[in-house]
Amino acid sequence: MLTLAAALGVTTGGTAQALDQVVFQVTGNDDDITETLRNASLTAEVAEDPDRTDELFGAAQADYGRLVGALYAIGRYSPVIHITIDGREAASIAPLYAPAADTIREIRITVDPGPEFRFSRAVVTPYVEGTEFPDGFAEGEVAESGLISDAVKAGLEKWRDIGHAKADVAEERIIADHRADTLLAEVALTPGPRLRFGPMTVQGQRKMSARRIEKIAGLPEGETYSPEELQTAANRLRRTGIFSSVTMTEGEVAAPDLLPITTTVVEQLPRRYSIGAEISSSEGASLTSYWLHRNLLGGGERLRVDGAVENIGAQNSGMDYSLGVTLERPATITADTTAAVNAGIEHLDEEDYTSDGFDIGISFTQIISEDLTASLGLTYAQSDVEDDLGDYTYKTLSLPLGVTWDTRDNELDATEGFYLAAVGTPFAGAADTDSGFRATLDGRGYYSFGEPRRLTLAGRMQAGRVWGPDLLGTPRDFLFYSGGGGTVRGQPYQSLGVYPSDDDDDYKIGGSSFLAASVEARVMVTDNIGLVGFFDAGRIGTDGFSDMDEQSGAGFGLRYNTGVGPIRLDIASPVSGDTGEGVQIYVGIGQAF
Repeated sequence: MLTLAAALGVTTGGTAQALDQVVFQVTGNDDDITETLRNASLTAEVAEDPDRTDELFGAAQADYGRLVGALYAIGRYSPVIHITIDGREAASIAPLYAPAADTIREIRITVDPGPEFRFSRAVVTPYVEGTEFPDGFAEGEVAESGLISDAVKAGLEKWRDIGHAKADVAEERIIADHRADTLLAEVALTPGPRLRFGPMTVQGQRKMSARRIEKIAGLPEGETYSPEELQTAANRLRRTGIFSSVTMTEGEVAAPDLLPITTTVVEQLPRRYSIGAEISSSEGASLTSYWLHRNLLGGGERLRVDGAVENIGAQNSGMDYSLGVTLERPATITADTTAAVNAGIEHLDEEDYTSDGFDIGISFTQIISEDLTASLGLTYAQSDVEDDLGDYTYKTLSLPLGVTWDTRDNELDATEGFYLAAVGTPFAGAADTDSGFRATLDGRGYYSFGEPRRLTLAGRMQAGRVWGPDLLGTPRDFLFYSGGGGTVRGQPYQSLGVYPSDDDDDYKIGGSSFLAASVEARVMVTDNIGLVGFFDAGRIGTDGFSDMDEQSGAGFGLRYNTGVGPIRLDIASPVSGDTGEGVQIYVGIGQAF
């Protein structure tokens, strides 16, 4: 007999732990089978933990079944397994005579896996046309036991997809032919009747209205049952942020074909607050906070109050502050539509101008899919602006229309997927404001290499354009600047604009067109510490994208993973352009994009 021995050494200390080793001996010198058995062995797991030595005897007896299951999973249906404790077969030792843990010297696991079995027949019937069974579930293929369960699962799921919610297994014939080393697998399903969604019962709510829970869930009562619709309804409830747990279970079929659904929810604490901070050597410090009530009136309404104080100690500008209030109501018009009203005030003390303004608006956000949303709003905004040329009053009525496509795996620290946000805003002006159209685009992509994702390449493209008004007839917050943490690191905040007056080289204003690009290489050095190298570039112009001034910056950064999001430290300097010099430092939470 050819054997392969794999020993696990266990560190011992004193007389309390006498176990020297757990030895695997597998007939055939097969490294893959040995590794499979080792991974399945409870004995091997317990032996590696000095605090669990009292479990060794029970683990050894449990390993017979565990190892048989592991061998069935790779198509071995006639194994011979011996597990000995200091030479005695573990299965033959009565529990009353179990050896003391501190007396066990060696546990030896000897396995003859036997021949590899192949399917002589592999069928699941009846099945729905288009069912995708596992590739290996076919005559002549290795008869892995997992393939059978996967095939049954695929058959049942397809029946459920077309409304047969109570589809189940009616009969199984699994026969191993040890003379031919083959396995026959025949599974008969019973689809049951095609069902429709019945009434939904809600339980577990405390302050939330049961009627509103039904409305938000949007379960289509009376329509053909669909597990996808059931999952969508549960996700709608989870998206509200009101519940820490949402469970939807199927009841017993009611006459004639209605399937009642019971929804059990657990409400979170209704109030939440957050405080954040960022620091930049040129932009100064920024403090942001919000207070949130998740269920203001008992119908899932979310009241959020946001406040910010920014550019504290900035090199080239004064302090900005803002206060905003938003009230959202889910399931307005449709189950996937959220309505919101908002109002805000702000004071901006920028390098080129100061502004005091307010806005008020209403918006609707439509969830198209888990990754795709669309929004439509109506906003009135007014601001009083003062700069070197005089005073202006800007009044606008705008109709922003936006689409967001987001497949990122993590908003604060994405390693794969992409993000694309496009907003088009026609606006009508009054007072010193002209009418026109503003459009912005923000695209980001992420791709990772290695396991577990040690290198991530990230890229971002930004673009913006205003059509219609001249620069002085455009609200200042509609114009574009480049420079700073959100555009070009290494360049001072909003350092790149345009100079509309030929007579005054010091009079700067934002541009009507904007382009920016950023690339990053993020390398995880340890599980919590990462290094980043980056390059940013930005362009600002007044006549489309053909004739634009540009700047760029580059640098490196350090990331420390907190579990919530990485703490970010970036150090950057200018590469091109005449808008800045020296080193800029940025500190915040979350990746730069």
